[in-house]
Amino acid sequence: RAAGPWLLGLLARLLLWGSPGAWASYLRRSSSCTPIPHRMALCYDIGYSEMRIPNLLEHETMPEVIQQSSSWLPLLARECHPDARIFLCSLFAPICLDRLIYPCRSLCEAVKRSCAPVMACYGYPWPEILNCNKFPADHELCIAAVSTDENSSSRRIPRASCKDCELEEASTAREILENLCTNDFAVKIRILRKNTTTTISDFDLDPGRVEVLKHGPLLRTEIPARLQQWLDIDATCVHNIMRGTHTGVFVVSGEVQSDKVVVNKAYAWQKKNRNLHQAVRRWKHHRCPEQAA
Repeated sequence: RAAGPWLLGLLARLLLWGSPGAWASYLRRSSSCTPIPHRMALCYDIGYSEMRIPNLLEHETMPEVIQQSSSWLPLLARECHPDARIFLCSLFAPICLDRLIYPCRSLCEAVKRSCAPVMACYGYPWPEILNCNKFPADHELCIAAVSTDENSSSRRIPRASCKDCELEEASTAREILENLCTNDFAVKIRILRKNTTTTISDFDLDPGRVEVLKHGPLLRTEIPARLQQWLDIDATCVHNIMRGTHTGVFVVSGEVQSDKVVVNKAYAWQKKNRNLHQAVRRWKHHRCPEQAA
C-alpha cells in the first residue's frame, strides 16, 4: 500500500530533524514493533503496517488495544472530522520509528472542536487522556493536520450531526401528509455530490430544482440558502440520505431552530414511491388539523 500524504510529510520532517536531542528522549526502549492486525478496524490499512506496543495510551497488550480502539469506531462513523482517524491512530497505533511521534496539539484541538460536541450528544465528555495540552506544539516534531483548516474557504469541514437521520419509506400518503403538517417546512430538492475522493463528501443543492411545498416561518427566498447550509454542516444526515449515490431528488421536511434548519424526514422521489407522489399532489388542497379547527 502506498503511504498517505500525511505519512510522507512526517517522514520528510524526520529526515530534516536529524537525530533526536536530549530535550526529547521519546524513544521507548521497552516497546516493540508489531504488525497492525486486521481485527484492529480503527487503524488497519491506515498507511503503515507496524505499530509500537505499549502504545501512547499505555495499552500493553494487543487485545486491550483492539478493545479500546473499537469503542471509537462509532464516532468515526459520525464523520465528525476528516483527520479524526489519523489523530486516534497516532495514539492507539503509533508508527514504528526510532522515536515516538505524538500528534500535534493543533491536530488534537481541531478534532476535539468538531468531535467533542457529537460525543456530548450521547453523554460522553472528551476524555482527559486526550487532553490537547499534553501534546507538542506545531513547531516541534509531531503529526500535523492533513485537512485544510476549517476557517479556509478552500475546504469546508462539515460538522457532524447528533441526529440519526435516515431515508424514510413512503408508507402511505396519509402518513406523509401528517408528517408535512407537523413540520415547519417541506421542500422537494435535488442534491448533487461534489466529490468522491475525500473522507467526507461535499454536497450541493441544485438551485433550479427547489420546489417549496411548505415554507412555514421561513421566507421562500431564503430556503435555498438555508438548505445549502444544512448540506454543509449536517454531513452524517446527508450521507445517510444519499446512500452512496451521486445525485438524487428528495422530499425533505423539518423544523427551524434559531439560525439553522434541521431535517427530520426525507423521502426519495422515485417512480415506485407512488404514495409520495400522491401525497405531494394532494398537498396543495390538503388542510392540516390546526387549519381545519
